[in-house]
Amino acid sequence: MTDSGRDGASLVDRYSHWTALQKEKNRIGKGSLRELFESDPARVDDFSAQAAGLYLDYSKNHLTREARELLLKIADEADLSSTITAMFAGEKINNTEDRAALHVALRSPNAETEEEKAVHQTLTKLTRFVEKVHAGKWRGFTDLSITDVVNIGIGGSDLGPRMVSEALSPFNLPHVALHFVANVDGADLTAKLAGLNPETTLFIVASKSFSTLETLENAKSARRWLTDAGCSEADVAKHFVSITSKVDKAVEFGIAEENLFPMWDWVGGRYSLWSAIGLPIALAIGAEQFKQLLAGAHEMDRHFRSAELAENIPVIQALIAFWYNQLWGAHSQVILPYNHLLRSLPAHLQQLDMESLGKRVTRQGEPVDYPTGLVIWGSEGTVGQHSFHQLLHQGTRVIPADFIVNRRAQHELPHQQRHLYANCLSQSQALMEGKSLDRAKAELIASGMPEAQAERLAQHKMIPGNRPSTTILMEELSPRTLGALIAMYEHKVFVLSVLLNINAFDQWGVELGKQLSGPIHEALENPDAQADLDPSTRRLVDLFRGQS
Repeated sequence: MTDSGRDGASLVDRYSHWTALQKEKNRIGKGSLRELFESDPARVDDFSAQAAGLYLDYSKNHLTREARELLLKIADEADLSSTITAMFAGEKINNTEDRAALHVALRSPNAETEEEKAVHQTLTKLTRFVEKVHAGKWRGFTDLSITDVVNIGIGGSDLGPRMVSEALSPFNLPHVALHFVANVDGADLTAKLAGLNPETTLFIVASKSFSTLETLENAKSARRWLTDAGCSEADVAKHFVSITSKVDKAVEFGIAEENLFPMWDWVGGRYSLWSAIGLPIALAIGAEQFKQLLAGAHEMDRHFRSAELAENIPVIQALIAFWYNQLWGAHSQVILPYNHLLRSLPAHLQQLDMESLGKRVTRQGEPVDYPTGLVIWGSEGTVGQHSFHQLLHQGTRVIPADFIVNRRAQHELPHQQRHLYANCLSQSQALMEGKSLDRAKAELIASGMPEAQAERLAQHKMIPGNRPSTTILMEELSPRTLGALIAMYEHKVFVLSVLLNINAFDQWGVELGKQLSGPIHEALENPDAQADLDPSTRRLVDLFRGQS
């Protein structure tokens, strides 16, 4: 892979169609979404796409065919198609760490490359492990079978598996209960262990380096919990497995080498739920359903790799985000899953998007003069409607929204599913249409309010509308469709990184806080420690130690 596009850290320098795109944005900005629909009876058909069990309706965005064509030309100038090919081929597109980004190999049904062979060997090992636990053949230190599994990890070793396990809970098998611990705050681990039996609890330590502070401290505390309950040091291995690349450190901790699952440098943490990091998912829903999750992601991979850019769902999603970020002044994007089971999806996408795109220099190391990552946030519907949706409807910022909804529910309350679906559609419609000042005034007068008072209050009840949204519809939330949905967002982020000419696969900003934490912790324990602390941090350290 070669860095594509013209030289320069400015988008206007990089893309020859940039000025034309700005002109088209200015033209569109003089109208409204309602006018776009009124002028084009076929708009919904032309601004929608389907793949891998997902239906994408992006017609409620400020896009014309001309704007879309210009955005696609920019994608061509960025050499997007070749860069997609390079990623799937295993080229080292993570240029700052000299690594490939081969998360797609984790869900490939093939076993041709060395990476794919390693993946399938690990998947076989994972399947056998899950079957052993489910069959009650994995025994604790008192020879009882496992009833509870606690996943100890943070970041990509927690958010992805936690979200997927939560989302697919209707598919849970009855064999074990699953729990997650991430925060170094001891309250997290204490609460999780409170109702568990040490004799029947298994811990998964998920850490590539086996040195991540939060994970290692929680693992040490979990081990003490076991030994305090009578587990000998020799039997600790009966209650721990690990996903890591540091075999020596895991063995030193007390985990048997045969109970280690690999992590590879060519998979970033936020892309790792498809690997052995997904072990807790497989323990919850079974190895076969876990493979369906992989199959759905692979189906989206095939679509992303082969579909024309104009019909390519991840590419379309990326172009929309790029459009609003660069030309409409959007600072954030809201993710609105209308499914209680997907309530943790916004948190997973926060890491995926913001850790990948929160960069300030190009791939060549030049400071950018344009915004890069959006702030990703959101909550489940309809809960968000009674809190932050007010900002979406009457606030002053452009905030593109993704509505995610399934037609069929996993519960047996179909009348409530109809209400949920109706609320999802009504919110996207309200964002687009709003309520005019005349309509607000007329409604107030019709309610019996004097005209002068209605004139004053109507300004507060008027809703401008013309707010963009995209709707992602699936038939039902299943392992397969969830796999496709997550893979879609992964590829969307990758496409954005290509358009922005940044590296999506490093996260150097995460490392600094980790580096500084050590000296501060030493200063908290030892007043004589010569930590290089600024006056504010020094005062806060002293207050913790009770010295001020």
